Amino acid sequence: MTKTDSPLWKLGAATVALATAFAVVACGSPTGTGAAPVPPGPHDAHAGRPPAPTEPLRAGERFLDLKMAESYTPAPPEGGGTDEYRCQVIDPGLTKTAFLTGTQVTPENVALAHHAIVYAVPPGGAAAVREQDAKTPGMGWQCFGGTGVKGAEVEEGEATWVDTWAPGAAETLFTEDVGFKLEPGSLIVLQMHYNLLASDGKPAGSDRSAVRLRLTDGTPRTRELDTWPLDAPTDLPCAADESGPLCDRAASIADVTKRFGPDVGGSADRQVEECGQSAPKPGDTQTCDHEVEAPMTLFAGFGHMHLLGRSIKVELNPGKPNAEVVLDVPQFDFDNQRLVKLPAPVDIGPGDTLRVTCTHDAGLRKRLPQLSKLPPRYVVWGDGTSDEMCTGIMTVSPRR
Repeated sequence: MTKTDSPLWKLGAATVALATAFAVVACGSPTGTGAAPVPPGPHDAHAGRPPAPTEPLRAGERFLDLKMAESYTPAPPEGGGTDEYRCQVIDPGLTKTAFLTGTQVTPENVALAHHAIVYAVPPGGAAAVREQDAKTPGMGWQCFGGTGVKGAEVEEGEATWVDTWAPGAAETLFTEDVGFKLEPGSLIVLQMHYNLLASDGKPAGSDRSAVRLRLTDGTPRTRELDTWPLDAPTDLPCAADESGPLCDRAASIADVTKRFGPDVGGSADRQVEECGQSAPKPGDTQTCDHEVEAPMTLFAGFGHMHLLGRSIKVELNPGKPNAEVVLDVPQFDFDNQRLVKLPAPVDIGPGDTLRVTCTHDAGLRKRLPQLSKLPPRYVVWGDGTSDEMCTGIMTVSPRR
């Protein structure tokens, strides 16, 4: 059964444009609930800290050490700025199915590496990734948020957001009896965020980052993990002191459609309908309720927004006696997104509801280098730096 056939995936995949952090019951995984508020100036340049040590191998495990194919010299994007988001494809060369039980990124140039995202692309999306790599000049390709490859994005069921890394982060380590299934022919896409603030936006050396995968063959007791992305609309108007043609919602949706195509462009209205709203509700905070349709166990959660995100929360059965907050990131930081492990696994099933709530802040636009020179806009769902998202990505395991 493919990912898009999975009943868990169908619950949330219709409008998701990013997913997934699947690490769960982890010893060594960051478990805090958020990062410091977004600073008023450029990125905090937190690079430079050495990587945390890797935990020893456990029975039945092995390490697979991978590197970018060649060194890459980061450069700022056209139009200025000091940040480059670059995706590189790495072939793990798997000849048999394995379960991924741990991940750690080790940048070669810690002065440039700001953060990283690791994606696993199953065999069905491998050809699209290789085509994107081949047709783009130089090493890899520009990307932001997702892989940027049609046919290998998470919302299409052909990629998984495996892990995030920030300087000093420990290995994301799972317990030995759970893991993500990697089949022969799978690829790894490593998105590196390079920050050139220290060199005033000029190229300043190369990087050949590495990824260490902790693999096991699994046992009859190994539980394969799945993810359920819970999204809410993004309808963030321009700030009171802003004006311009893109401050109109329809004009902004047309702009997203032009940049990313009708599927992404239609997300804003589609989400409003799927969340049971008769019309958009412009404002800083948006919510959406998702009904649980199959028995499953929640292990962890991961909040994803873009640069205007302030906070994200997922609640189980809000307003009922058994209400519980299962994900709470009160101070969201795009550059320090992290998995939040539940204190204990939570069994849920039909009759339960999960509500996702996101708060964005249009005022941050003037304070962030990536956005400060762009025209004001009514922000809707989209894949770009100037667009937004609201997704609570829950790590789950089906229950029979």
